[in-house]
Amino acid sequence: MTSAWRRAWPRIRHWLYWTHRWLGIGGCLLFVMWFGSGVVMMYVGYPHLTDEERLVGLAPLRFEQAVVSPIAALDGLLQPPQRVVLEMQGGNNPEPVWRIVDARGGRHTVSARDNHVPGPVDAPEAEAIARAFSGHARAHWAETLERDQWTVPQGLDPLRPLHRIEVGDAAGTELYVSSRNGEVVRDTTRPERFWNWLGSVPHWIYFTPLRADPPLWHDVVVWLSAACIVSAVTGIVIGILRVRLRRRFRNGAVTPYSGWMAWHHIAGLIGGFFVLTWIVSGWLSMNPNGWFQRGPVDAAATARYTGAGTSPFPWPPALLPTGEGAAAPREAVLLWFDGKPLLQLRDAQAHVRVIDAATGAIASISREEVLRAAPHLRPGSAVTQATLQTHEDFHWYGHHRERIVPVWRLQFDDPARSWIYIDPASGQVVGSNDSNSRLRRWLFNAAHSLDFPWLIQYRPAWDFVMWLLSIVGAVASASGVVIGWRRLRRAPRRSERGLAQAKPIA
Repeated sequence: MTSAWRRAWPRIRHWLYWTHRWLGIGGCLLFVMWFGSGVVMMYVGYPHLTDEERLVGLAPLRFEQAVVSPIAALDGLLQPPQRVVLEMQGGNNPEPVWRIVDARGGRHTVSARDNHVPGPVDAPEAEAIARAFSGHARAHWAETLERDQWTVPQGLDPLRPLHRIEVGDAAGTELYVSSRNGEVVRDTTRPERFWNWLGSVPHWIYFTPLRADPPLWHDVVVWLSAACIVSAVTGIVIGILRVRLRRRFRNGAVTPYSGWMAWHHIAGLIGGFFVLTWIVSGWLSMNPNGWFQRGPVDAAATARYTGAGTSPFPWPPALLPTGEGAAAPREAVLLWFDGKPLLQLRDAQAHVRVIDAATGAIASISREEVLRAAPHLRPGSAVTQATLQTHEDFHWYGHHRERIVPVWRLQFDDPARSWIYIDPASGQVVGSNDSNSRLRRWLFNAAHSLDFPWLIQYRPAWDFVMWLLSIVGAVASASGVVIGWRRLRRAPRRSERGLAQAKPIA
């Protein structure tokens, strides 16, 4: 150690301890909250309407009533369609409607019965829709709102205001119906709402007034996380400086502390790396400074790949799909592949059938057809590898979400080293990643959720590891809270004692 460093060390050490002490007082409170809420989130996710729940609530499709063709429904649309779906809407007298999402995310609804555009949905109509959707005659309107705690995501903005409907069942279910188009867009239950107040809401700092302003919410989370990173790093350094593994302290301990300080020191040494890993990965999930920004989806390239619109969609289809009960189609999604019109049907159990709209036969898409169309997805690049992936792996896995398997994985030689996943049943792009997002997969998903395929496939093992590390982190953080509280309580007493001893100024 040089003499300059030796002279500077006392001051460096002072600021090291000072920074950890005062950032840690607030940071440990956040750490305790994050560890506890993170465990809750392992089992209860943020409320959303799953595909299975939505399909069960929809009435069976009445194709014979859908006399308005897709071409007529799309007439006058200013933006090219991104998604076109046929489903039933309404309460007492449901009718088939075309649900259209345009390239800019705009939502449009057109009656497939007479081509009229349904007007704003009022409270009584929303109530009727919710009763038909839930199957509960006691469902009743509660309020109309722009957003509340369970509808803050910006993806719902094109559908606001929302009608909140209380279903009246034992689970305390509430449905949210769009006043714009009558679509049921969200459901929550009483247990979901309770556990999310202990899980997602505090973990993401997801409080409605803050989350309603996305840039502000983003900055708050980023800067709070950054402060906690500094607290964790300084704590690890101090912990290493104060531990003795060989020349131990007089009582044979590796730490000079006792009581809560000893718990904080030892737990911090054991779990400090994981605490730091979790807080850094959580910080990175907010994409600070746009480091992991993905490029926009090339809608024109996707359209060239599918050949959407290059041939008219035959309506009605060559063979009207049939089925009874739960097997009856609940939605029909219009697709194209290589210029060929396809109809993707899903029933109440989310089973999928893809048929050729022109012939009525089950669609069959070969590897050669996929490879022939694939270059349109990345113009100027070639497919270097095409793999029919029959099982999940590190980059294609279904932890808390559904993944199609088998799936074609196409690897391109473009500068971003893109991987694109293709559904072999429909030829549609169902996912993609690039070198940047694969790096983020390591830095966030793997580091934050420990969702390694070899671990999450054996859920008791994953749960055990997550619980163990969370407990260690919670002990280190909770002991820090106690130490910080005691120090804050002592500080005023010292100030009062100092004032009492001070001599009055004459």
